[in-house]
Amino acid sequence: MDTGIIWDEAYSEHATGVHPEAADRIATIVCHLQGSDLWSHLKSVKPTTATEDDVLLIHTPAHLQRIRRAAESGGEWLDGDTHVSDRSYEIALLAIGGALDIIGQWEQGVAPFALVRPPGHHATPDQAMGFCLFNNIAITAATLLEQGMERVAIVDWDVHHGNGTQDAFYADPRVLFVSMHEWPHYPGTGWIDECGSGAGKGFTVNVPLPSKCGDGDYGHAFDEVVIPVVRQFAPEALLVSAGQDVHADDPLGGMALTEAGFGHMAGRLAELAREVCDGRLGFVLEGGYDPRASARSVEAVLRAVIEESVPAVGPAGIGGVDAVARAAGAQKPFWTL
Repeated sequence: MDTGIIWDEAYSEHATGVHPEAADRIATIVCHLQGSDLWSHLKSVKPTTATEDDVLLIHTPAHLQRIRRAAESGGEWLDGDTHVSDRSYEIALLAIGGALDIIGQWEQGVAPFALVRPPGHHATPDQAMGFCLFNNIAITAATLLEQGMERVAIVDWDVHHGNGTQDAFYADPRVLFVSMHEWPHYPGTGWIDECGSGAGKGFTVNVPLPSKCGDGDYGHAFDEVVIPVVRQFAPEALLVSAGQDVHADDPLGGMALTEAGFGHMAGRLAELAREVCDGRLGFVLEGGYDPRASARSVEAVLRAVIEESVPAVGPAGIGGVDAVARAAGAQKPFWTL
């Protein structure tokens, strides 16, 4: 499967100062890829800029205006974690555009990784939080629905629960949201009983995992919950909130994944995308706060997709097995597991 990256040097212009979500996050990853043997096999794409109409597919007008005015005023802290600088509104639109550009790459047979910032999966329809201003992946899923798709799946492997994405589609049966995340951890959402509401009941799948879970635990979660549920849902497109902060070296997480674990997850999702949705697979960067670990993890994802490989992982630990069993039990009323 062909793959590539969507990125722009301008992403560094979303200024956060001394902050985990640092201005050089994307540049560090790209520099690493340029020095690897993968670089000559990757398609590099410059993102387009999203419109305000794109933002309003998910977010309220009041939320959009708050971010724009904060930037126009020279910048401000929206909360203790989330900063807007004078260029942040413009760069946030470029981040959404990078995620949206995944769609056009599918027409060329490419399953790309959108290396964008600021990240997005914590941004709810009416609130910025957790370093996120607008929800890049939710807007992409909503765009696919607007274009006529009936079923879109989002798999989120970030160490933090994607509360904003969950909120956006909690009552919508057209979007399957599957999240694996450390529990307990920020933002405190994502327990197994959060399964959706109304017509969306059963289309939110949370797999909260204890700290120190590693490659084998995530592989087991894929075996028992992620792959079976996504396969039964049969999406027309598969999007991944690819937070690299589940890496063992990440300072903001307590998980223990290695590059093999990232490659394993990416390879299996690529296999599934070829099986159920004609290869329409795209990754959107979320967290990842150790620059070198994030760069190696992105490389592992891209390598697995290009080589159509699934690196082996070891067995799950007792904690991982128990957590996955609980999550599977909560989903058995909705899916065959």
